[in-house]
Amino acid sequence: MATSPPVVQVTSVSEPVKLPVVPLLIAVVLGVVIATLGVGGIVYFLARTGRLPMPSSAKVEPVVSTTTHAMILEPLLVNLADGGGNAYLRVGLTLRVADAVDKSKDKPKEEKSADNKSAKDADAAVRDTALAVLGRQTSEDLLAVDGKERLKAELKSAIAEHNRELKVVDLFFTEFLVQR
Repeated sequence: MATSPPVVQVTSVSEPVKLPVVPLLIAVVLGVVIATLGVGGIVYFLARTGRLPMPSSAKVEPVVSTTTHAMILEPLLVNLADGGGNAYLRVGLTLRVADAVDKSKDKPKEEKSADNKSAKDADAAVRDTALAVLGRQTSEDLLAVDGKERLKAELKSAIAEHNRELKVVDLFFTEFLVQR
């Protein structure tokens, strides 16, 4: 019997294997977007909680150094505007005032005495303004939770209004006693 030769099947190698390009591209883009959102969320969370120091983008304005001096007023005793007229306020004030001009050390005596006179005038004007503002107060208003802060703001604005040449930077109570 005759055997027949084995049949070999020849396949063509010329056809390349096709990969699904569009689904693969979508998967890569989607992965990048999800990773970016995840990292962005973590950075936002850390910055929001203060665990990630962020440089501030606020503009830094130059600090203008102004010299100041303290204006210490003698304690004031004022009748308050309560009904019956039996309420009093004893208050000591110290003002931090911005200097208007640089004062030179070698001024003649006449100018130094003029500066002393203007300081006494400013002291008298501030006392007058403070007495006017304090006399309108009631003990209830002063003893309220925000009474002293409100009074400070009112005094500063009244002094700025009545004494325009005097620039009050801050106001301090050195004594504060309300008697009913």
